[in-house]
Amino acid sequence: MNARPAADAAHPAPAPTGTDRPGTPAPPAHPAPLAPVDVDRLVRTRVHHPEAVAEAAARRPRRALVDDTGRLMIIAADHPARGALAVGDREFAMASRARLLERLCLALSRPGVDGVLATADVLDDLLLLGALDHKVVIGSMNRGGLAGAAFELDDRFTGHRPQDIQRLGFDAGKLLLRIDYDDPGSLRTLESTARVIDEMAERRLPVFVEPFLCRRRGDGTLRNDLSAEAVTKSIAIASGLGGSSAYTWLKVPVTENPDDMARVMETSTLPAVLLGGDVGEDQEGAYEKWRGALRLPTVHGLVVGRSLLYPADGDVAAAVDTAVGLL
Repeated sequence: MNARPAADAAHPAPAPTGTDRPGTPAPPAHPAPLAPVDVDRLVRTRVHHPEAVAEAAARRPRRALVDDTGRLMIIAADHPARGALAVGDREFAMASRARLLERLCLALSRPGVDGVLATADVLDDLLLLGALDHKVVIGSMNRGGLAGAAFELDDRFTGHRPQDIQRLGFDAGKLLLRIDYDDPGSLRTLESTARVIDEMAERRLPVFVEPFLCRRRGDGTLRNDLSAEAVTKSIAIASGLGGSSAYTWLKVPVTENPDDMARVMETSTLPAVLLGGDVGEDQEGAYEKWRGALRLPTVHGLVVGRSLLYPADGDVAAAVDTAVGLL
């Protein structure tokens, strides 16, 4: 069997390789169709030729993390590894791997999309599909804090390790840092996060740190605090972790009051990207919040997942193109 047998399964369009970011693509007259992914072929490859994943990674054409514009548009798809499969009121929207891969391949084919953030299982599938050529690939590192678990804030590094990201020729790592002053699990996560930042810096690999201050509601669920004060503190804490900040980026939310973002982002000189989160039905409101924050000097792009892959109107291409246009 060919080492890259699944390359035709989704027919991803070639990625743009130039350094000039295109303008906002013209909106499609109709929603762009999702090309079906041949799951049977992917599974056969995994059964009979598991080495095909490493081979695809070794021959993947790479690019710089940022192009001459200094901007990044990354599609996030690491939610399922926490058991977080919901999009809005659709509890298992992300449960179908075939549908997720189809949406990812379409998103990655759109002009101006730089790359993807995901766990090993998703990135391995995308490698076999040939969808990661000339793309920024970011490995998701800590996924042990399962959504809704009592140990959610003791967020162990159960995903990519620094050596995995280096071995596979990926471009960066990402970790989530949620801090609850009342939960001892946060201290363990802080310490392990600092050591991973050190290991990434030793390898000269960028790492995106996504910090939140949070607290538990009465029903035990976690709530991220998006007030200006909380986001400011979380940025200050994350910026100081590890023995070097040379390769650290921040992945930050827009504050509850978007007008506070200019003051909040003065907390650090580290480069930052905005995260998307589950924006629900108010897609236009999310775009407007991102547009304002993207004008700030330390903000260099967007990392957005569910709201672009599963937009309320179902038009993945239009949602992605609109987000690209904000850059």
